[in-house]
Amino acid sequence: MSIDPKALGKVAVLLGGTSAERDISLMSGSGVLAALQSLGVDAQAFDPAQRDLAELKSLGIDRCFISLHGRHGEDGTVQGALELLGIPYTGSGVMASAVAMDKVMTKRIWLAEGLPTPRHVWLEATHGKGEHSAEQVQAVPAQIGLPLIVKPPREGSSIGVTKVQSADQIADAVALAARYDADVLCEEFIAGEEVTCPVLGEGAHVRALPVVRIRAPEGAYDYQNKYFTDVVQYLCPSGLPQAEEREIQRLAIASYRALGCRGWGRADLMIRGSDRQPFLLEMNTSPGMTTHSLVPMSARATGIDYPQLCLLIASQARLDGQPVVAASTSSLAA
Repeated sequence: MSIDPKALGKVAVLLGGTSAERDISLMSGSGVLAALQSLGVDAQAFDPAQRDLAELKSLGIDRCFISLHGRHGEDGTVQGALELLGIPYTGSGVMASAVAMDKVMTKRIWLAEGLPTPRHVWLEATHGKGEHSAEQVQAVPAQIGLPLIVKPPREGSSIGVTKVQSADQIADAVALAARYDADVLCEEFIAGEEVTCPVLGEGAHVRALPVVRIRAPEGAYDYQNKYFTDVVQYLCPSGLPQAEEREIQRLAIASYRALGCRGWGRADLMIRGSDRQPFLLEMNTSPGMTTHSLVPMSARATGIDYPQLCLLIASQARLDGQPVVAASTSSLAA
């Protein structure tokens, strides 16, 4: 299946937005826009933080490439608005986007499906926005052990995330996470290797791309190192034993399907060093597309360059309830 760029019609690349990940979204969206235009797609930028989404109708937009990250972009809200406008969009639908954005709800579904994910404690704000009782907070280390990870459950890009090494650090870690989300997720720390696995397609056409292994200095794969330094090593091919690579890909597809994802996504996992057991951390339904991003890196390992990847994703845009379009990648390989 070859993709005719002109057949995509007028494409709006949604970028920027209002979330804490706005800067990353601007980088992702700018890259996608340039890539689509380089292939002859009639594409234009559209920042929902600066323009009303209703303008998409008056502009005659035929489809949207969602390059928004975080709240009001990756959480089902923009997807719902586009459903009402009747404009097809890339990535997962309303329900899957909303669920995958919430790491607690994601864990509940994965656990119900028997998929491995680190043990966790959900600190629900019961005393007002972002407030938690001292007793509730101090009880966490005894429940899941130390070290542990504290994070806002509805943010991405490692924003508001802290690795807690001792019990006296947890109050500050919870306070930081609560700046971004009223509820706070405390998660068992898995010591080992961090990996990620992109997934393309839907239904019978789902395909896992090669695994990327991440080596960050002292394990600090944080916001700064993800996007603004070159100190992190990304290994693709991963160098993992073939059986481990296949198991990571299997889990990525299983976790993607369990959440009802479509179009594309990226599963992040940890491989526990002591026994090589993989654990699912989260599913990204609007992954980054910057120069440091991992989906383009993985796609390149299969012969799909960045512009071709953007074209493929754009071609899969649809509304909830529309027929599934096969995600053929073989014809795009360079």
